Amino acid sequence: MAGNDWINSYLEAILDVGPGLDDAKSSLLLRERGRFSPTRYFVDNVIGFDETDLHRSWVKAQATRSPQERNTRLENMCWRIWNLARQKKQLENEEASREAKRRMEREKGRRLAVADMSEDLSEGEKGEPVSDVSAHGDSHKGRLPRMSSIDAMEAWANQQKGKKLYIVLISLHGLIRGENMELGRDSDTGGQVKYVVELARALASMPGVYRVDLLTRQVACPEVDWSYGEPTEMLSPHNSDAMPDEVGESSGAYIIRIPFGPKDKYIPKELLWPHIPEFVDGALSHIIQMSKVLGEQLGGGHPVWPVAIHGHYADAGDSAARLSGALNVPMLFTGHSLGRDKLEQLLRQGRLTKDEINATYKIMRRIEAEELSLDSSEVVITSTRQEIDEQWRLYDGFDPVLEKKLRARIRRNVSCYGRFMPRMVVIPPGMEFNHIVPHDGDMDGETEGGEDHPPTPDPPIWAEIMRFFTNPRKPMILALARPDPKKNLTTLVKACGECRPLRELANLTLIMGNRDNIDEMSSTSASMLLSIIKLIDKYDLYGQVAYPKHHKQSEVPDIYRLAAKTKGVFINPAFIEPFGLTLIEAAAHGLPMVATKNGGPVDIHRVLDNGLLIDPHDQQSIADALLKLVADKQLWAKCRANGLRNIHLFSWTEHCKTYLSRIAGCKPRHPGWLKNDDDDDENSESDSPNDSLRDMQDISLNLKFSIGSEDQTNKLENAVSSYSKNAGKNTHKTVSGDKNEQLKFPAIRRRTHVFVIAIDGDDIETLFENIEKIFKSVEDEKSEGSIGFILATSLQMAQIHSLLVSKSVNPSVFDAYICNSGADLYYSSSHSEDNPFVFDLYYHSHIEYRWGGEGLRKTLVKWASSIIDKKAENKNEEHVVTEDEEVSTNYCYAFNINKPGLVPPVKELRKLMRIQALRCHAIYCQNGKKINVIPVSASRSQALRYLYLRWGMDLSKVVVFVGESGDTDYEGFLGGVHKSVILKGVGGGATNPLHANRVYPLSDVTPTESTNIIHTPEECSAADIRASLGKLGVLKA
Repeated sequence: MAGNDWINSYLEAILDVGPGLDDAKSSLLLRERGRFSPTRYFVDNVIGFDETDLHRSWVKAQATRSPQERNTRLENMCWRIWNLARQKKQLENEEASREAKRRMEREKGRRLAVADMSEDLSEGEKGEPVSDVSAHGDSHKGRLPRMSSIDAMEAWANQQKGKKLYIVLISLHGLIRGENMELGRDSDTGGQVKYVVELARALASMPGVYRVDLLTRQVACPEVDWSYGEPTEMLSPHNSDAMPDEVGESSGAYIIRIPFGPKDKYIPKELLWPHIPEFVDGALSHIIQMSKVLGEQLGGGHPVWPVAIHGHYADAGDSAARLSGALNVPMLFTGHSLGRDKLEQLLRQGRLTKDEINATYKIMRRIEAEELSLDSSEVVITSTRQEIDEQWRLYDGFDPVLEKKLRARIRRNVSCYGRFMPRMVVIPPGMEFNHIVPHDGDMDGETEGGEDHPPTPDPPIWAEIMRFFTNPRKPMILALARPDPKKNLTTLVKACGECRPLRELANLTLIMGNRDNIDEMSSTSASMLLSIIKLIDKYDLYGQVAYPKHHKQSEVPDIYRLAAKTKGVFINPAFIEPFGLTLIEAAAHGLPMVATKNGGPVDIHRVLDNGLLIDPHDQQSIADALLKLVADKQLWAKCRANGLRNIHLFSWTEHCKTYLSRIAGCKPRHPGWLKNDDDDDENSESDSPNDSLRDMQDISLNLKFSIGSEDQTNKLENAVSSYSKNAGKNTHKTVSGDKNEQLKFPAIRRRTHVFVIAIDGDDIETLFENIEKIFKSVEDEKSEGSIGFILATSLQMAQIHSLLVSKSVNPSVFDAYICNSGADLYYSSSHSEDNPFVFDLYYHSHIEYRWGGEGLRKTLVKWASSIIDKKAENKNEEHVVTEDEEVSTNYCYAFNINKPGLVPPVKELRKLMRIQALRCHAIYCQNGKKINVIPVSASRSQALRYLYLRWGMDLSKVVVFVGESGDTDYEGFLGGVHKSVILKGVGGGATNPLHANRVYPLSDVTPTESTNIIHTPEECSAADIRASLGKLGVLKA
């Protein structure tokens, strides 16, 4: 084995050590670690893999009596180790390559962004290295001062009087309820569930906050408790002092459960992605209704819209981004744990390929949701600076250095040329301390009781834990975590098992969620629990380790009290801990801590100074830290006192004050057409003539423009604005035509059903053939006026008009036109045969958030000019992408693709724009022959939600017709409460090149089991379409 001397040396080490080493022969390493396993040591510490199969091979080799067979086993094992080492080297090279590529892309994007911003950089913009936390978080100087006294809190509360804020929180996965939370029941029901519930409670108790809604999934199935199927649950404050001064009919905090996804199943978060649009539609309906209710109570009849929508985790962030765009209100986001960081860790382990990781965790869909959250958020809330420094920096949409440059320009009131970066804010999670009384007694002497106040009986959970112990009076080492590999509980058990002094001084208590039967647990949890039990057996820790099967959430404080009463220690040995809320809870009960040095515990330790930090990979470090705190009573008392003295810095009051101040710093946004004057009530009955006249004035019904005019696009909004100023003077002139149309405009307001035709492609003949089939399938209902039609397309309005004229189609057959991939919205009107379209000006004010404008256009033009065909015969043919100035509008930049095979996929364009802090929605359309770049909150599916919000178009009565494939925004039509009819054989199907190189597979977001989606036969007829509509329950077949 020439060139592999390390294998020979390692084999010799195994043979030399042998199975039965005594202490006299042990080396320094052996004295520190006890019985030495060369295989385990080499694999864990040299290679970095926890290869259990390899260890079993070593055990078998030890037990083999035949020297020849033993040597053969050992040689095979060595070659396996060599293969692992090679695999690790390959993974390290791949990781280094990814990091280098990311760094190059980031630096290039930063250079391009800075070059586009023509102002010279000031000293403040030059900034410091990336490691400077002030570059992308709040500096200590900029952070709001903490409230250190009751007087300060009262002064702040007085400033908030008079405000009536409505806040929406979203947390989709897991089982969420206000009392008796089943934390640890599964991997989705963990610390995030408790955090969002307590945050809702705490916010509702703050001055100036009227109502807080926590939106989650309604789960009504036999697998879970009936309480998770209740539509509404009110969250009562923990103490009466927290009740707001003014209690209204709808005030307080509520859990609102929205039904979406399979009705009879509780599914993990990885399977929720196809059903997110359905949740968004249901949540939108709830928020609109609640805003109207609050408007009646507080707003004098005007809706009271949420001051912010806050998404928690990637799935809720995706939902919040869509709701924020649909409602035009500010968005906040908290990641809790991030997909890119998890992907890097899984790739580093080398057990799964990227495709296998995505198949298991839907990780690419999760990452795209987090990128979208960065695009849409005003503020991103993190628990620690580590989350910003080491996790968010992995994303295309956040660059710490560029963020600082943009902030400097904003402070100087200098243009950022359409570039935006969300504000990263560190706000540690809070905790309610009013009900906590730290225990001052010990196991030998009670100090809580007396003659007047006899001691209360011990909580039942104490007996449940202490029954495991031979000597229950020893200090308790407490760990509270679900049985998950990343929680690192096996290393903790090993540390206790291999350190004899620690075993003699302390007991170990592991609270690992609730279980009835190990066989009924998830495979990962069951495997971890069995590993722990085997380690207890291996080290003979019976009578020294407790691992109760059940506990209630309300009993967790009692568990902390028991550990404090024994003068114990709380430990969190996780490999990485995003924050560590249990560390704060333990400190509030007087428990010193031992915690991982990776993540949030570093910040907690810096504030509380109540324990020791350890390397979670170093078993000896864990044992030494625990032994030090348990054995040194003075150190234990000092850490306890420090924790109790500083714990108020993590109160919910502190958290919410900073939280609300950040919301106050966001620019208020709400639906643009709403009026604040004393005109007639906007919510009057739809039959009212006054309401109809105002509607027509609001959208400039009498607007006239020439479709054929070259500059009509540029002059359109100016014409609308000019007209709007004189709308009141021309009321009588604007009203004409049929009386029913006067009463309800646009026509979609009076339809029973609305059919949306969103068939994509570059074949106009096919499009109009299918339009005729759809019209023919509902010919009677169309004549009656019960069904209306909307055309949703990537084409520009002038193109649509010319096509309608060429096909002799009356424009009034469509009630509305969603044009330019959702960037523009028009209505049809019979008031003018020459110009039968009405432009919705307010729609642009609704979608313009973070629109880059001219700065974005210039960057796109530069990108287009950089894509050339080097094999072209002449220079006129070398440009692959060219700007289409005739079709482009103020909110849609259009480009022609001359050679579809040479253009980068849409994900690369989105990535490039995000790296340069340009927020937009890039769509490849017309079979890859066009690119439309529109605002990030705009799309054709979002335009339907706008119509619901603006005109009350019932989304459940909407039917969308699409092909088997389409433009790159095609997936937006596949989910939601609307019905979808997929025309088989139309749109190119799975072979469509636009979808061949997606960020994530289309199957990850397609609700295949939805009863709202139906496929027609190939080359379907009008009768087939009608039959499909009958199966959907839209009309009789």
